[in-house]
Amino acid sequence: MNRKTKSKIEVTFIYLFFLIMFVIIGYPLFWAVMMSLNPGTNMLVTDLFPDNPTLEHYKWLFTDPKSDYLIWYKNSLFIAILNAAGSIVITSLIAYAFSRYKFVGRKYGLYMFLLLQMFPALMGMVALYILLNTIGLTDSLWGLLLIYLGGQIPFNAWLVKGYFDTIPKELDEAAKIDGAGHLKIFWTIMLPLAKPILAVVALFNFMAPFMDFLLPRIVLTSPENFTLALGLFNFINDQFSTNFTRFAAGAILIALPIALVFLLLQRYLISGLTSGATKG
Repeated sequence: MNRKTKSKIEVTFIYLFFLIMFVIIGYPLFWAVMMSLNPGTNMLVTDLFPDNPTLEHYKWLFTDPKSDYLIWYKNSLFIAILNAAGSIVITSLIAYAFSRYKFVGRKYGLYMFLLLQMFPALMGMVALYILLNTIGLTDSLWGLLLIYLGGQIPFNAWLVKGYFDTIPKELDEAAKIDGAGHLKIFWTIMLPLAKPILAVVALFNFMAPFMDFLLPRIVLTSPENFTLALGLFNFINDQFSTNFTRFAAGAILIALPIALVFLLLQRYLISGLTSGATKG
């Protein structure tokens, strides 16, 4: 087999792989969109291509008095925005300290970050729930936000620290000669140069509250405090529930703020996703 034929076969298999992955990923999304346009609420009578497509389910989510969808949307946006902003601040400060300072326990602190990444947050939910109950933050959006902010530290701090390590320390030394302190160096040099990796951190932590179900399920009990994932689950969790089309409509709308944030951060994301782990 000559090289040209071999190359064509490899390209064919690559395109075939991408086609299979597109079908696996795209078909459930397409089905959800079509289901949200079907009249009625029962999944068993929905068609992949509805004869009479309607937007009544989207309208119901925002106008029906029985729907708390707007409240859930507001709660999710509230947690997502604060989680993204808080994660950037906390992560960048911790990563800067580990990247630029020499202190006792630094090496073992980095090892601890690696170790903590091996265990999902769900393993510590009993302890976290007891902690939230002790400080009076059970069934509270602030309590859920506290778990998100703390849980993101190990992975993101290691990621951003690796990116900070790629920034030449000569820039710090030049700034110190000009009389700049650590805070000014961090604010005027490190943060502007670290925009790509911080954009990645912001996007991932903005997405988390919209996608997560288990943590809100354990922490939140009042319907007025539900996030979107937990609230939409209540549409279909009952044995006699037939709100599948409304569930699909609500699920589709979750993508809007995530897509908007992705578009705003897009120019930073490519370089940020490929950096941060090159030097530890």
